[in-house]
Amino acid sequence: MKTNYEFDSRFSYASTVFNPDFNNFAPINANQAWSLFLTAGRNDAALGDNPEVGRFFNNILKAVVFTAIISPFIFRTF
Repeated sequence: MKTNYEFDSRFSYASTVFNPDFNNFAPINANQAWSLFLTAGRNDAALGDNPEVGRFFNNILKAVVFTAIISPFIFRTF
């Protein structure tokens, strides 16, 4: 069986950000940042192009941080 699939083994286990053709220092949006975080740097397009997904994850992170800061003041013992 012969296939014509040419697979470059240099990039098989390397992160996307270390590929030479990643983005050449161009700014990335929230979707790309969260995609890289959630896929451990393997795929920068895992969440798609909808900007609301990136904002959703940013708002969840803000809510968790806010809750972690405020909860000791609310639930402290007197």
